[in-house]
Amino acid sequence: MLTPQIHIYTESTPNPHSMKFVFNVELLPEGMSFDYTQPADGLTKEKNSPLAVALFGFEFVSRVFITTNFITLTKTENAAWEDELFGIKQYLKQYFAEKRPVFVLPDAVINEEGVSDTEIIGKIKQVLEEYVRPAVESDGGAISFHSFDEASGQVKVLLQGSCSGCPSSQMTLKAGIETLMTRMIPEVKEVVAEGV
Repeated sequence: MLTPQIHIYTESTPNPHSMKFVFNVELLPEGMSFDYTQPADGLTKEKNSPLAVALFGFEFVSRVFITTNFITLTKTENAAWEDELFGIKQYLKQYFAEKRPVFVLPDAVINEEGVSDTEIIGKIKQVLEEYVRPAVESDGGAISFHSFDEASGQVKVLLQGSCSGCPSSQMTLKAGIETLMTRMIPEVKEVVAEGV
């Protein structure tokens, strides 16, 4: 069986410090993502990624986000993408040509499913999945449900990839996501980002 040739193209994101590297192969099952903010994150049992650890070997890399078919890298302030793009793309092509692993994940992590969601939480996750996630992914990031407080109507979400630290993420969160969510689910009164 022939291994497909790896093609990688880049897309800029609304966050000037992040660049999206899109692949023609699947890196993770649909809907999964992992966000690494330091090299040690790539060594944890839950999200062990030799690729993330390797990418932190580049001095300019400050964050690595991996999802279904793309990787978003966030650079340090003093680095310039025009100086780094060619080298990182060559490295990624070589990494995959050598058939090195992206992840070493336990099956339990890959097969993890949300269990015992309330009806409202199920609706919130559905809106995030159907309406919000595709737009956020097109900008090199990801959004996932964190929690819902029924008493206050507050939904907390996790912003990852290029969305984390993006200058426009708070405006998108309030003007876009919160407006959509409160209109579609009356129980939701506010949407905030966890850990931003």
